[in-house]
Amino acid sequence: MSPGRAVLGAAGVLLTAYGAWLLLSRQDLDRNLDVVLWLAGGVVVHDLVLGSAVIVVSLLATRLLPAVARPAAGAGLVVLGSLTVLAVPFLGGFGRENAPENPTLLDRDYAAGYLVLVATVIIVVVLPVLLHTLRSRRAAPEGTGGR
Repeated sequence: MSPGRAVLGAAGVLLTAYGAWLLLSRQDLDRNLDVVLWLAGGVVVHDLVLGSAVIVVSLLATRLLPAVARPAAGAGLVVLGSLTVLAVPFLGGFGRENAPENPTLLDRDYAAGYLVLVATVIIVVVLPVLLHTLRSRRAAPEGTGGR
């Protein structure tokens, strides 16, 4: 193991231990069950829902997309899936009704922000594939197209 990995691993273990200590020392034990359920729910949503969706869409994409676009589409799908899972509470406004006295809670147009993120990811995923396709068409010798 390289020294850099050992340092990063040790830092991760120390930060995790510190976070666990803060959680256990500054919060009621009853609330810790909610934290465990929330963390487990995140793993379930990620692995079952997002993971399954990525696999199904990737299998479909291998039949529909050209080979050059498949890696970019897979990366875009993972990023969009993760963003969507993170955005659901904001897009749904969950928690807004529990704190009507706090006008700063969920005070933005989260749908517009989410759509900007989706558009950005799509552009970042599609643009390199288009540029690669255009470059390869320019580099192809004349008279070889379609044969």
